[in-house]
Amino acid sequence: MTYRTSRRGLLFGTAAVGAGALLAGCTSNDSGDDEPAANDQPAADDKPGKAVTIGFAGPQADHGWLNAINDNAKNRAKKYSDVTLEITEGSNDTAQQIGQIETLINKKVDVLVILPADGKALTQVGLKAMRAGIPVVNLDRIFNTPQAYRCWIGGDNYGMGLNAGHYIGQKLKGKSSAKVIELAGLDNLELTKQRTQGFDDALKNYPNVRKVARQAAEFTVESGQAKMAQLLQAQSSFDALWNHDDDQGVGALRAIDQAGRDDFLMVGGAGALSAFQAIKQDNGVLKATVLYPPTMAASAIDLARALGQSKGIGGLAEFEIPASLTLYSAVVDKTNVDQYMSTGFK
Repeated sequence: MTYRTSRRGLLFGTAAVGAGALLAGCTSNDSGDDEPAANDQPAADDKPGKAVTIGFAGPQADHGWLNAINDNAKNRAKKYSDVTLEITEGSNDTAQQIGQIETLINKKVDVLVILPADGKALTQVGLKAMRAGIPVVNLDRIFNTPQAYRCWIGGDNYGMGLNAGHYIGQKLKGKSSAKVIELAGLDNLELTKQRTQGFDDALKNYPNVRKVARQAAEFTVESGQAKMAQLLQAQSSFDALWNHDDDQGVGALRAIDQAGRDDFLMVGGAGALSAFQAIKQDNGVLKATVLYPPTMAASAIDLARALGQSKGIGGLAEFEIPASLTLYSAVVDKTNVDQYMSTGFK
């Protein structure tokens, strides 16, 4: 999940009610499949068009969010009787993923959807596809040059931090002096830096709120538990915690339970089903999570189909698909969790 270098994408609304629904308005048809659409909205009543073969290549699904990316792409493609999806096994080895994409190019698929394990390393294969006349929908982790893709769609890491910070700031505005801590993801990733920057920028609006500690975990349950235990030991009291990732948040919550702490509120990140369920139950510290919607993969399939059929997007005046679509990082708490429950990933 790497941050888009420039965030000047179209703010496309939340995944559940924005990107998928708007795209579906122009590009979708119902194939009769009883399986719910990725955003739990029925496909729009649109006649099947030109047959389109979409190649999909992503990294290895070794994380709940990445597995949800694959599921969203597969389920969305099933909605279209005019779409054939060629999907690779996925790999975190850049050479192997390049080979998988080159196989799709050689098969002469109509459109490619690529979530690169490493955007920089896979830029050349994106360029190769574009030069072969195959439009590329670059999903989330961005290539080094816009020449390597026709359209980019992804999440807003800076916006995640910004919205998490504002949510916490508003919750603590009644306190004369409040302390917050941060459980970040991998510090060598640009996305982690952007999430922290957004969080810090938001907190500048709340002079009564001060960040007193930060630990970087690794987006895993185990690292979340270990790093959270360290934070709890070092900080005898604080008012709020922002955790960058709901997967590592499972471990963080274990550490919190083991320490017997319930004297603060917690905000998560990404939108896991377990987080939504905990928020709905409202009997623990987790009160909200900030979305990084895996439904972007379903919208990427919509975009790829539209490109293959030379269509635009319903609801927009332009005849062409935009070059960039940035999804909105909505805050989900007990007031709106039911709306998003169907989008939660395991």
